[in-house]
Amino acid sequence: MSFGPHIFANYLAHVESMAEMIRDAGVKPELEVFDLGHIEIARHLIKTGRVAPPPIFQLCMGVRWGAPAIAQNMITMKSALPEDALWAGFGIGATTFEMVAQSVLLGGNIRVGFEDTFHLEKGKMAKSNKELVEKAVAIARLLGREPATVDEAREMLGLG
Repeated sequence: MSFGPHIFANYLAHVESMAEMIRDAGVKPELEVFDLGHIEIARHLIKTGRVAPPPIFQLCMGVRWGAPAIAQNMITMKSALPEDALWAGFGIGATTFEMVAQSVLLGGNIRVGFEDTFHLEKGKMAKSNKELVEKAVAIARLLGREPATVDEAREMLGLG
């Protein structure tokens, strides 16, 4: 995909090879997807045994030239995931907390942090990732979802 002034290229044979090396190292990959085509490639990796079920997806919203961070796009991407997928959604920059809410409403998990935004709100910089996480937790709770405990998260991810 176009990624700013550059091209971010992962041709299929390269992605298959990377998935095989990750699998053979005994690591469970997180499948970051920026558009529907990426989900189709991930489904191929699962179908061919290169990624073991249940797959873990990140729906990456609002990255320039990827899927715009709007509710309909997250709904569409979520509906394209395998039924057993564990997934989280996030938005870049000003869309971060809108996408936190959307992910919660759709039954997904959330991701926040300085990788995606530095702002708690327009014009207000966060001092730490902790502040971003606290706001995301508050949104989840307002929408009726209690965040997983550390033990619950480890169980969900199969980390025993």
